[in-house]
Amino acid sequence: MTSMNNSRVPALIGVDLGWYGKPTGLAVFRWVDRALRLSDIARLEKKEHILDWIGEKAGAGDAVVAVDAPIIIRNKSGIRPAERALNSVFRKFHAGCHPANLGRPFAEYVSQFSRELESKGFLFNLEMAAREPGRFQIEVHPHAASVNLFRLPRIVKYKRGIREERAKELNRFRGLLLNRLPRLEPATNRFHLPAVPGRGKTKDVEDQFDAVLCAYIAAHWWYWGKARNKVFGDRETGFIVVPNLRP
Repeated sequence: MTSMNNSRVPALIGVDLGWYGKPTGLAVFRWVDRALRLSDIARLEKKEHILDWIGEKAGAGDAVVAVDAPIIIRNKSGIRPAERALNSVFRKFHAGCHPANLGRPFAEYVSQFSRELESKGFLFNLEMAAREPGRFQIEVHPHAASVNLFRLPRIVKYKRGIREERAKELNRFRGLLLNRLPRLEPATNRFHLPAVPGRGKTKDVEDQFDAVLCAYIAAHWWYWGKARNKVFGDRETGFIVVPNLRP
């Protein structure tokens, strides 16, 4: 891929959305000197603060916002076609999706969040060309992305289990982000992440780590488009973008 003029650097934003209005992890990469630079990470709770943060980082320029949440939900019950298709590929890696439908208690919150992004000019474009200018939003699934990007036989299991096991796996996930992302294409610069605490809650850093991976997926989608990203589902019923390492 050829380099681009840094005068038009997009904001590549990751949102690990708290589906029930709980705290949300946020991160942003920018394309600087032929590599991705992690310029900020945060964790916010109120929806208006989250949207303000995204608006500040994106400014009036180009941006891709990658959201870990079912941002398009049309089905009244059951599972979305995108989830069914993704599960058929990634369930064997323990990376399946939770079903989303309008009957779930999170449906209105996540749908409203997406509508507010759309009102700020972040559109859906399943056919986005590599490095296409504009402002876009996509739904992502970090577990599936981690399987492909890091060539894992199964997901890193830092979500459940006793505290010691989760912390150990979260440290492993942190290491994958720090050591593998600089070796991919697009490559990141070396960056820093907060340490996993030796005791107490790990959710704060977990949300931020997830947001960093979401931001990288945004960058991968912007950099490659459909050439090295798989889109499960469609615009009408919901879609999920998952990076591939090869065409």
